[in-house]
Amino acid sequence: MKEGIHPKYGKAIVKCACGNTFETGSTKEELRVEICSACHPFFTGRQKFVDTGGRVERFKRKYGIKDDQE
Repeated sequence: MKEGIHPKYGKAIVKCACGNTFETGSTKEELRVEICSACHPFFTGRQKFVDTGGRVERFKRKYGIKDDQE
């Protein structure tokens, strides 16, 4: 392998949008994610909508769906 072309691998802090933080290995020092194992529906058993650009709200308004499940 060539010397000096590979990035340095070290510890990284992962910060989730839910507020959870944990440590992992990466070439970057800090990673920001939207969903982690603490808030992902597969691991929590609760349904959560990931809204990108207000799509969920527009859909609910269009079809008259009320927010009963959150």
